[in-house]
Amino acid sequence: MLRVAGLPVDSVRELRCPASRRWADDVLAETERLAAEGGRLGELLHGLIGHNEDGASRRLLLALRRAVFNNRLPGEADTALARVRAHDPHTAGMLERWLTDRRALDARRAEGAALVARETGRARAALGRLAGEPRLRGGLLLASPTLDAQLDQWRGRLAADPDRAPDKRDRKIERSLLAYLYRTACKTSPFSTFTGVVPGEFAAEETGPGETGPGEFAAGAGAGGFTAAGAAAGEAASRAAAPGGAVHGGTPADARDARQALAVRVDDEWTGRARLNVAALGRLAEAVTGDAARRADLPLALAPGWGRVDDRVRYVRRWVTSGDEDSAVTFDAVRDRLFFLRSSGTLERLIALLEDRGSLRHADLAAWLAADRGATGAEAEQYLTALLDIGMVQVPGLRTAVHDTDPLRAFQDSLCALGSDWATGLAGRLDVPLSRVDRFAAAPPGDRRELLDGLREDLQSVQSELGAGRGRVPQTVLYEDVAAGREVRLPLGDWTRTVAGSLSAVESVLPAFDLTLPQRITFKGFFLARHGRGGRCDDLLKLVHDFHEDFFDQYLSFTSRRTPFDAEGRYVPEENWLGLSQLKALDTARQTFAEGMRALWEARGDSGGGGDFGAGRDGGYGGDGGDGGELVVGESLLAEVAAELGPVTPSFLPMSHHVQLAVPRGGRPLAVLNRSYGGVSFPFSRFADCFEGLEERLLHRSAELCPDGAVLAEVTGGPVTSNLNLHGRLTEYEIVCPGESATLPDPYSLHLDDLHLVHDEDSDRLALRSARLGREVVPVYLGYLVPLALPELPRTLLLLSPSSLSPLNVWGGVPESEPVAGVTRRPRVRHGSVVLSRRSWSAPALALPPNGRGRTQEDWFLDWHSFRRTHRLPDRVFATVTDGGARGATGAKPQYVDFDSPLSLAAFEATLRTAEARVVFREMLPDESALHVSSARGRHVAELAVETAAVPTRPKGRR
Repeated sequence: MLRVAGLPVDSVRELRCPASRRWADDVLAETERLAAEGGRLGELLHGLIGHNEDGASRRLLLALRRAVFNNRLPGEADTALARVRAHDPHTAGMLERWLTDRRALDARRAEGAALVARETGRARAALGRLAGEPRLRGGLLLASPTLDAQLDQWRGRLAADPDRAPDKRDRKIERSLLAYLYRTACKTSPFSTFTGVVPGEFAAEETGPGETGPGEFAAGAGAGGFTAAGAAAGEAASRAAAPGGAVHGGTPADARDARQALAVRVDDEWTGRARLNVAALGRLAEAVTGDAARRADLPLALAPGWGRVDDRVRYVRRWVTSGDEDSAVTFDAVRDRLFFLRSSGTLERLIALLEDRGSLRHADLAAWLAADRGATGAEAEQYLTALLDIGMVQVPGLRTAVHDTDPLRAFQDSLCALGSDWATGLAGRLDVPLSRVDRFAAAPPGDRRELLDGLREDLQSVQSELGAGRGRVPQTVLYEDVAAGREVRLPLGDWTRTVAGSLSAVESVLPAFDLTLPQRITFKGFFLARHGRGGRCDDLLKLVHDFHEDFFDQYLSFTSRRTPFDAEGRYVPEENWLGLSQLKALDTARQTFAEGMRALWEARGDSGGGGDFGAGRDGGYGGDGGDGGELVVGESLLAEVAAELGPVTPSFLPMSHHVQLAVPRGGRPLAVLNRSYGGVSFPFSRFADCFEGLEERLLHRSAELCPDGAVLAEVTGGPVTSNLNLHGRLTEYEIVCPGESATLPDPYSLHLDDLHLVHDEDSDRLALRSARLGREVVPVYLGYLVPLALPELPRTLLLLSPSSLSPLNVWGGVPESEPVAGVTRRPRVRHGSVVLSRRSWSAPALALPPNGRGRTQEDWFLDWHSFRRTHRLPDRVFATVTDGGARGATGAKPQYVDFDSPLSLAAFEATLRTAEARVVFREMLPDESALHVSSARGRHVAELAVETAAVPTRPKGRR
């Protein structure tokens, strides 16, 4: 799946100040030259002073030497020059030239004020023009309606008085606008028109229909896998190209061919698909159930998956915590727990009634309760309300299911199915908001704003009509995904030659970085402690409950405080309360990798130079990458780590990678690895319904990739509380947990009581099996919420799945470089053609130039370029700011910083809110010269989401 930035990268060139940049370079270079020349002059003047017995002359020469040594003009320059000429004409000549050049430097420096002000004003005007870009405004309208509403007035003020210095309000608008503009032109984060997506295929060359090549595309799917044979062929080609593991991908001629072959052109016309935020439907459902008259018509049913244990009723109780409507991204948090009710006569009779009927109207059930107990209507209502509050009885019809890819229409259909007059009327009332949603994606920006305002008013008024007062509507009321075409193709041969082999080798060590692997190993250890080797568990619900209650929750509280490496860089082993050998193997693999990286780091000085991060050869562990600023991880280190991981690496391990191709002119292609995780169809699930036929292709592919004797079954995670979890059917089967309702027909719905867990002694792994199918069941998760956000039961089932999250931290346990003026540096890390880590520079906020408050703009701009030159940062970087703690699992998000743009630098400075803040700058790779995706508008930043799988060779005649 290709992710394409909405605006061409050249859009942001207008925000740069090229003449100001040349001015800064001139001033800084001349300042450095004159400082060096002044040092030499100071030595010559020192000799004159020592032989001078005239006190006045001596004081004059001392002041002269001090000024020249400190690179500033002396107060009595002409008098001092004459005095030097009288003693040493040669030194006087040098001094005269230095004074002339120093005066010219002051004159050049004085040009900066007008120049920086003029170009900054021109850049601000360009920002005003770019603020009207339809793709920027289309996404902005959904991401930040408040900012979108302010922009037209801001543009008006800017046009009316271009030279006016922005006030505090305008500076805030500027900074927010810049952040979204850079997100639209320089990053690839799919959200509305900020980033478009298009599925792709690696097409094999020089093979006819039915033929197979060494890198045939796996199962013919349209979403980018390659076979194990293709990976092996690519790895062999890589080794042949560059022995010792320093793979460069062929000759310069190959590089030119690869640049042309890997070039992709996407459509200029993009099409969107808008869907109502499912959180808004949750508010509508709450308003319906909160009204006593309407609640009377709602069907009630027992909690799915309930059962009996002795004299108690057992079921899964679910709590839903509403998200914040004022946040740009919000969802309702869901948690569940096994719950028990003591059985009673009334409860048993109610259960028997609902078992017999399936479901019953709320009013009918209340009437039955009143008659059964001889109670009043109010008492019957109170009893039912209590059962609803604790979740033993539920309203099944008004939930959004994971496969409701058109959630508002599905909600409307569920209302129609109720059959009551009010429900039919409410369903008809939703025709207008439904029409607005349908028209939104194709509407121009002005109409989109009207549709959005109308939709918000519709939802609020519907809730008011339902008696909910002023309705609650999430800030982001619509989500939109945008297709940047129908399909693109890349040549499989070029991918195999340049990327596949190196990526395959990197995959072999990714389990060492998997955040979920210790939990999977621990769950297996808990199972073996309870059921023994070769054991079997038929009550999965109790197993999961006991696992969390007796062990896992406390285990998580301990591991959440663990830091992988201590202050001295020593590896901290995983919590291993059960003494598991597989956890020890994982610890050993991690230590092996960290020690190998430390060895490379310590050998980096062999190439010399403070910033030339080469590494000496060390038996295949790595070597000098051939240019300054690289460490190359060789095959030997990866192979050694992979060998340690053997006992913990599953045999079925489909992987997904977010990769950016850097294809420079005349250079060799590189694949920059941004992110890796395990699973099936995950990079495509959210967007598949935007492309006709893609869901069917992915469904077919999932069956082809499944291990022999097994089926893939989706774990949905229960009711959908975020649009990120909506997708079509991409697996043949689904697992229905207690408390959930099936979304597939009965033959394909696997209820938890049909499943059991066994320990396979031959492979030493846990296998989930279905009694009805007589086959192994592999759970998979296709939603975009992190599994940690799922309820307890589905989250635990995913410990049996190939799902993984493997952030590749190559620098764990490796000491930092010696700081230079507070800044430490890391080189680029590469294995073959795959970049594992970009070059980076880390600094506390106090090591950065002073902020612009109270200083002239030209001095401030000059200081930033002095900082950039001193530490040799690229002109464009991504900066990650942390101020005492990372946000979420992935930390703070990187922000684009353009050193040639005062507007960009000012926006970056505003993110440094505390003196404790720390910044990591990372090179922009690929940079603007190495992009391989274009449209009629220009070159685009892009990212490939690629799924890979090692497909086992099956005996002839078998599927």
